Amino acid sequence: MERKFILYGFVGIFLLAFVGEKQKEKIRPVTLFLCGDVMLGRGIDQALPYPSDPVLYETYVKNAKGYLNLAEKRNGIIPHPVSFSYVWGDALEELERVMPDVRLINLETSITTSEEYWKRKGINYRMNPKNIDCLVEAKIDYCSLANNHVMDWGFTGLDETMQSLKKAKIRFGGAGSDRKAAEDPVVLETPGKGRIIVYSCCYGSSGVPFDWGARDDQHGVNLLNNLSERTVLHIKEKIEKVKQEGDIVVVSIHWGGNWGYQIPAAHGGFAYKLIDEAGVDVIHGHSSHHVLGIEVYRNKPIIYGCGDFLNDYEGISGNEKYRDDLGLMYFLSMDPVNGKLLSLQMVPTQIKRFKVNRASYADAKWLQKVLNREGKALGTSVRLDKENRMWLEWD
Repeated sequence: MERKFILYGFVGIFLLAFVGEKQKEKIRPVTLFLCGDVMLGRGIDQALPYPSDPVLYETYVKNAKGYLNLAEKRNGIIPHPVSFSYVWGDALEELERVMPDVRLINLETSITTSEEYWKRKGINYRMNPKNIDCLVEAKIDYCSLANNHVMDWGFTGLDETMQSLKKAKIRFGGAGSDRKAAEDPVVLETPGKGRIIVYSCCYGSSGVPFDWGARDDQHGVNLLNNLSERTVLHIKEKIEKVKQEGDIVVVSIHWGGNWGYQIPAAHGGFAYKLIDEAGVDVIHGHSSHHVLGIEVYRNKPIIYGCGDFLNDYEGISGNEKYRDDLGLMYFLSMDPVNGKLLSLQMVPTQIKRFKVNRASYADAKWLQKVLNREGKALGTSVRLDKENRMWLEWD
């Protein structure tokens, strides 16, 4: 009898182990694609099939074609009009290789024909709504609109931007017809894997005008008043209204200045509290024109600043030491059971001739050096593989 019990015990242990392994096999990681600022207006809009009226109201450049000319002078002729897929360049192949479940970007461009430029702003980013297929070609799932350029062409421009995205069936958040709409999280389905909840917001340190903040009776962006405990609890309440067990929560936040590697202590503290108290799994930070250090806190990734992914800055002098032409494609593999980071793969890119190109080995090494230097105090480092792709390593 005793031998039977021992035998049954071994069989039971084997079956439990077998079932456990089978359950693990069923749990497929959720892969997110994140990137920094995508600025399709001004010069890039002039290169697309349906350019907007090029008139600008900026201090130094009065015609958007000027940015196109500067880029061509620096890196050679751009045979415009280019195709809608042109600007994404090598990124399209990488996206098809990885096949992320969700593609999220920060769209720093008003999609409008509005002439209602923001007179106290001094920057005029807009893309013609007829060029919306530029986003469709890259199969973008979600655009964060909480930033300091989406209302460069006024409230009318914001309205048309949202309508253009709706028509293209591209989800967006961080802006809306009133405060509630601007603050509402967006739920994205990943068939067979679960859901992604995205909460988009911005902070005044990134240059967002106070007047852009959505009100109870005014459309606008989700502009945070501060990074206090009260703000964390408010975000928590918003997320909990839609969150279900197994959801992965992303906070996409536009914060901080354009240049410099120093991460404000307030940003780190706010990110920690969002993870600890609001149940956030991923912090998707953007605004800086170059990549910032990355942190992993309790197995949750904090990307403080993604850097620019697409812009029309070629030929503009100043701040060359930061290499704002270099960027990264961030592919996050997340455990759908507990929302923990399994791996973070990064593909180094370079903006050249108004499109995303794979970065050279030398440029990838430069980025690796920066991320290792800035990540040292954050407990992270980066490994560069033979395919010229980076992998995050953390304590």
